[in-house]
Amino acid sequence: MSAYLDKAQNHANIEARARRKVIDQRRMEYRRAIESYAEQRQLQQQLSDFPELIAANYLTTAQAVGRRNAQPGR
Repeated sequence: MSAYLDKAQNHANIEARARRKVIDQRRMEYRRAIESYAEQRQLQQQLSDFPELIAANYLTTAQAVGRRNAQPGR
């Protein structure tokens, strides 16, 4: 009878560990999302202080996309 209880208790411990692992993964995803959002807000705030950087970044990105989409000459 003792071996049966030990196996049942071991199974319960494994399930509890698995549940905690899933909860920890969700918590870390949530934390990363919050950190990413905070970093994006900080970057946006810093860029809003220099509107010319926004325009320069847009032009650089548009040029790079245009070059990638250009058909090579034959």
